Amino acid sequence: MTRAAGFNELIHAPTRLSLVALLAAAEWADFGFVRQSLELSESALSKQVSTLSEAGYVEIRKDGAGRNRRTRLRLSPTGRAAFRDHVAALQKIIGPG
Repeated sequence: MTRAAGFNELIHAPTRLSLVALLAAAEWADFGFVRQSLELSESALSKQVSTLSEAGYVEIRKDGAGRNRRTRLRLSPTGRAAFRDHVAALQKIIGPG
């Protein structure tokens, strides 16, 4: 069986799929909120965010300084398109319900 067009190995990993799905529902999400929502350590989330950022799927914004520094995340337009295509590919694999 061949993979459906749009299937994305990078996004398909369970943690990254959860991360991308969470970000798809928001314009920007606070790093702490994402970490708590996915029940990940800071380092585990940072690693996944870095992987997706290097692929151009996630944008990172750091605001403020010192104790007031905030890190926010969002899906880039490329990331949104990749997620949309991946979901469509999964739906093709699953078939009509």
